[in-house]
Amino acid sequence: MKESSELIQRLNLRGESLSKGHRRIAEYIAGHYDKAIFMTAVTLGKQCGVSESTVVRFAAALGYEGYPQLQTALRELVRQRLTAEQRFAIASEIHEDDILRTVLKNDAQNIRDTIEALSQEDFNDVTNRMLTAKRIYVMGLRSAAPLALFLYHYLHLIFDEVVLVQNSIGDVFEEIARISSGDLLVGISFPRYSTRTLECMRFAREHDAQVVGITDGLMSPLCKVAHVSLCARTDMASFVDSLAAPLSLINALIVSLGLRRREELSRHFSRLEGIWNAQRVYIDKENE
Repeated sequence: MKESSELIQRLNLRGESLSKGHRRIAEYIAGHYDKAIFMTAVTLGKQCGVSESTVVRFAAALGYEGYPQLQTALRELVRQRLTAEQRFAIASEIHEDDILRTVLKNDAQNIRDTIEALSQEDFNDVTNRMLTAKRIYVMGLRSAAPLALFLYHYLHLIFDEVVLVQNSIGDVFEEIARISSGDLLVGISFPRYSTRTLECMRFAREHDAQVVGITDGLMSPLCKVAHVSLCARTDMASFVDSLAAPLSLINALIVSLGLRRREELSRHFSRLEGIWNAQRVYIDKENE
């Protein structure tokens, strides 16, 4: 997975050795990377006055397998460097009639990239750590809050001791004050990363708890603190984060945990169904 800093280094290192056509592409990307992320090789070539094949060769000259890999590095650059206001301005470059397909295709690509990059070994490691934890804390703030709530909801069905760490009541450190050896904290955060989440992960680790990160890539600050991390792509050239891949990853984690505790979960669901029916929690289609 190519990171934005690496792209800049490649442009700087190879700048003087690039051909005239390649230099024009490099100069355009350096000055207009926020627009280049939307361009096909053909469109970028026309913008720079070169052919599509020249653009493809330019990507190869920088050490990328192809133009799609260069675009991935560009998306990283945009996501990590721009403010919400700047990202919103970039989104305005998308034609209104293309928004639906552009966003859905972007989400689908994020899921595909996540599948290719995700380590099955790390996934199994996280599953095992959660199954053996005394108590599980789940934390995700700001745009990651819906992911944390979703994970907490289902973990609460699977395990007896699950805590959702929220920022709405008191201070988050009060909610994890009792975390200790045998416990586990799942920290969820994506660019722009939550300082509070990272601090709580450090606090948990300092108190001998297991720490799991769910984030966007190995360069994430969460990976430096967590014992093990699961990474999902969130590329979206807009002020809105793409949470499709992280949610899909969390779905897979929940299913894996549920299957590992299928007997206990089956008995629990049998009891819950009786309660749900008695309390009319869900709409009964026969009585609509």
